[in-house]
Amino acid sequence: MVRKARGATVVAIGLGITLAATGCAGGSSSGGSSSGGKVTITFWENATNGPDGMTFFNNAAKQFEASHPNVTIQYQTIQNENLDGKLQTALNANNAPDIFLQRGGGKLQAEVDAGQLQAMNLTAADQANAGASALSAETINGQVYGMPFDTQPEGIYYSKNLFQQAGITTPPTTIDELEADVAKLKTIHVAPIAVGAKDAWPAAHWYYNFALRECSQNTMASTTKSLKFTDPCWTKAGEDLSAFLKVNPFQEGFLTTAAQQGAGSSAGQIANHKAAMELMGSWDPGVISSLTPDQKPLPDLGWFPFPAVPGGQGDPSAIMGGNTAFSLSKNAPKEAFQYLEFLLTKDQQEAYARAFQSIPVNQQAQDVVTAPYNISALQAANKAAYSITFLDTLFGLNVGNAMNAAVVNLMAGKGSAADIVSQTSAAAARG
Repeated sequence: MVRKARGATVVAIGLGITLAATGCAGGSSSGGSSSGGKVTITFWENATNGPDGMTFFNNAAKQFEASHPNVTIQYQTIQNENLDGKLQTALNANNAPDIFLQRGGGKLQAEVDAGQLQAMNLTAADQANAGASALSAETINGQVYGMPFDTQPEGIYYSKNLFQQAGITTPPTTIDELEADVAKLKTIHVAPIAVGAKDAWPAAHWYYNFALRECSQNTMASTTKSLKFTDPCWTKAGEDLSAFLKVNPFQEGFLTTAAQQGAGSSAGQIANHKAAMELMGSWDPGVISSLTPDQKPLPDLGWFPFPAVPGGQGDPSAIMGGNTAFSLSKNAPKEAFQYLEFLLTKDQQEAYARAFQSIPVNQQAQDVVTAPYNISALQAANKAAYSITFLDTLFGLNVGNAMNAAVVNLMAGKGSAADIVSQTSAAAARG
């Protein structure tokens, strides 16, 4: 399981599937012109959640055709690791699909800078269906370049039973409360927090979230554009992580622990009640379920947002995470945008959420979400002042990898908060 993979059993399918498409869409003027004759919309995806995923897309296409008999949707699902290279080649050759999966972050910025995407002129209904928080992650300079379909808020998954055994009655809302709960959990001889630092990025997410609490939204936006980490909040986030490490919150051997493979992984330790908490994205429950003794969902799994940091300039309600979003290439016809609008409506969002085991962005469709941890996550996402993509995605591969490595060094006692900033800045300078 990798980040931004939907559901517990994601299957990549490397073949093109042509679907007759139909349906009713909104009346926005976004999208390029069409001749009024037959229109074929090409749509590139990275994976489907088994047969349920393709059933969703087939059904959506058939419904869209009911009011657009001149339109055909040509789906192509491409193995995840191959998608970026194939898409970049197509974009550079001015031969991109009309609709394609948007990775976000640095890739989104680069595509916008290159003039390869079409800005979306969302109607009031579109904006209500998507929600301000989800749209913020797909917005550059006030223009929306990606239509979000689901929200994947990151937070701390925890065992309600272990919390109860440790005398913890409510999830912590501040870092001080989290540190107090770490101490309580040690009294019942379980690891308070599991982290798979062997894979680097799970450990780095602790720094990301401290930065989200320390840095303002404006600083996050300006840093994404400039890749200059001069604001003191970036160093302060590292200092926060250093201070947190002093309470020894993580399991023994966390530096050599994998995140998602096997019973000894951080997710496996949650699944087997060897650890009480894990900071992770919304795919985690599916991974945990696959690692429980009976390979069924953990019945006592809960979720809470990353706690507030006193004195931080970031909004304490802000959420880090991803979403599944789709962009329009610059030459996409207006019907392509209308199809995205259609897929964002209540009925389609409900069907999408069931097929992909996800949290839909359309709040009118969120009644289909029943798992308690997902209900907590979607409530936090709906209240969030804004949502921001994982920092290694936001800043691009080279800068993100440098940041991740520097965070692991700090957690291993081989680096400092200042080193995170200097090494990340050096990677940004190299381009």
